[in-house]
Amino acid sequence: MSFRALVLSQGADRKVSGVLETLPDDRLPPGDVTVAVEYSTLNYKDGLVLTTGGGLVKTWPHVGGIDFAGTVEASDNPGFKPGDKVVLNGYRVGELHWGGHASKARVKGDWLVKLPSSISTRRAMAIGTAGYTSMLCVMALEKHGVEPASGEILVTGAAGGVGSVAVAILAKLGYAVVAATGRPQEAAYLTALGAKTIMDRKELLEAPDRPLLSERFAGLVDTVSGVMFAKALAQVKYNGAAAVCGLAAGPSFPGSILPFILRAITVYGIDSVMLPKAPREAAWNRLGTDLPLDKLDSTVSEASLSDLMALAPKILKGEIRGRVVVDVNK
Repeated sequence: MSFRALVLSQGADRKVSGVLETLPDDRLPPGDVTVAVEYSTLNYKDGLVLTTGGGLVKTWPHVGGIDFAGTVEASDNPGFKPGDKVVLNGYRVGELHWGGHASKARVKGDWLVKLPSSISTRRAMAIGTAGYTSMLCVMALEKHGVEPASGEILVTGAAGGVGSVAVAILAKLGYAVVAATGRPQEAAYLTALGAKTIMDRKELLEAPDRPLLSERFAGLVDTVSGVMFAKALAQVKYNGAAAVCGLAAGPSFPGSILPFILRAITVYGIDSVMLPKAPREAAWNRLGTDLPLDKLDSTVSEASLSDLMALAPKILKGEIRGRVVVDVNK
């Protein structure tokens, strides 16, 4: 038995090269469930792995892909049987453990979630880690008590993978979504997803450099960090909340303690990688009911394994709209 994979190697200059190879099943890493992968995707973290390794990969050669969806082929785990449709996000798969950019994956069953019947494997990867993270952001705002009647919700990096799905979910739930993007040409796309207002990110970045600005947003989903997060945080209303999940602009921001102590704002850090299984399953079940799947389809472009090396630099530069679904069997 064999499988097909995009096998990555890192050169002395730290640049990564990738070659499509057919490998015997005994090259699969340890695990108690083998999955026939049908679809994977391309996330920002995948872009790092595919270009330089991003400091995420410790052993080469390597197979990336931080998420995948497919059908259980063999299982020694009592929670899964052949034929089960499953999805995987996180657990350092695609980083420390071979991932989904292959036609087979072998992992611990504890890392897998059974797909809701309403979500196909292809749509699961249209959602992917980005969409699953979006749902966790929405659930954090709900937990805080932010409701549609509370006011506008700002989504930064709205045309990206996490942002696109967050806009669609929030709009379906009845929130007034302000979609901030550096790509104003995507206004029609974001409006179709349900955004009420399109904001050019320049409006945020060029806002006065003060720790507190006029109160506007009841909640914030931030996928960017950096200056944009600081300027957005300064406009969150009293007792509002921010769900923070991305660092496309880097891990730091020029922030102040004032929004937290003068406006009682709460920031929820969203981890999609090592989240325990119960809230992980809850998020996927919510995606099965609260994500408008027809709108999700409009965010998707399809690629093959052979396309990934060329696409990786583009996702790092913020040049990819929405979600990339990778058909690993093409």
